[in-house]
Amino acid sequence: MIAEIGKTLVFLGAGILLLGGLLWLSGGTLKHIPLGRLPGDILVQNEHFTFYFPLTTRLLLSLGLSAFLWLGKFMTSR
Repeated sequence: MIAEIGKTLVFLGAGILLLGGLLWLSGGTLKHIPLGRLPGDILVQNEHFTFYFPLTTRLLLSLGLSAFLWLGKFMTSR
């Protein structure tokens, strides 16, 4: 049980390290990815009020994170 938790934490840490390194080395070139401004994201602007709900962005990030965690579980269960 403890060994599996350790493997999972190492896998998640390596993934976060890899993602951080990619973002760091990108040098701002990833700012052109429209994450947060996708079709389906809800934006309501008024004169004194702004409401933003990134529905599509949340769904894509959830799907990606779920796939990442599933892959991690699959890799550590072997």
